[in-house]
Amino acid sequence: MRLGTVILISLVSIPAMSQPPADPVSTSTGILNYRPITAKQRVRWFVHLTVGLDSIPGGLLSSGWETLRDRPKEYGTHWEGFGERYGLRLTSIAAGNAMEAQLGAAWGEDPRYIRATGQPFRTRLANVAKMTVLAYGRDGQTMPAYSRYIAIPASNFLSNTWRPESDASARDASVRIALGFVGRMTHNAVEEFWPDIKHHVFRIGQPGP
Repeated sequence: MRLGTVILISLVSIPAMSQPPADPVSTSTGILNYRPITAKQRVRWFVHLTVGLDSIPGGLLSSGWETLRDRPKEYGTHWEGFGERYGLRLTSIAAGNAMEAQLGAAWGEDPRYIRATGQPFRTRLANVAKMTVLAYGRDGQTMPAYSRYIAIPASNFLSNTWRPESDASARDASVRIALGFVGRMTHNAVEEFWPDIKHHVFRIGQPGP
């Protein structure tokens, strides 16, 4: 897969993800204005998390780093190899997010990150961490993110079937699983704090609900 193709696949969806996918707000007494996630919002969440503005830079950086390290070695250290690595990451993430969205729909698990805006900084950091492993149910109460527990491991082992041999061992998949949860926590942090940074540092827009 060539570099231009994989970058284009990511960029064509930017207009659909210009707003964060979660509208409710987490407060000290519960969730304000919570409504169960709709099918349309699940699709929006999938697009946002797969090729959102916080996913593309991460993909470019990780693909560049892996190109410098020449991992997987089958791709080489040239631009085409960079594109192959970016495409490999994109397909793996897309598979995991699709699994999480579809599985969660079966029992009403809401994969969206809901910001704890207006609360103390430590509370917001705690929200970032806990929502890495928790999700909201139809009643707006937190529950274990069962679909995530299934999707991240399953998609990483599944991706071994199309990965180069040097990157397709059980150990490689296990490392990617750990990184998958770290990546989700990073995404949560961006969702939590980026609207405030844009508003207070760059003077762009409002800090968000």
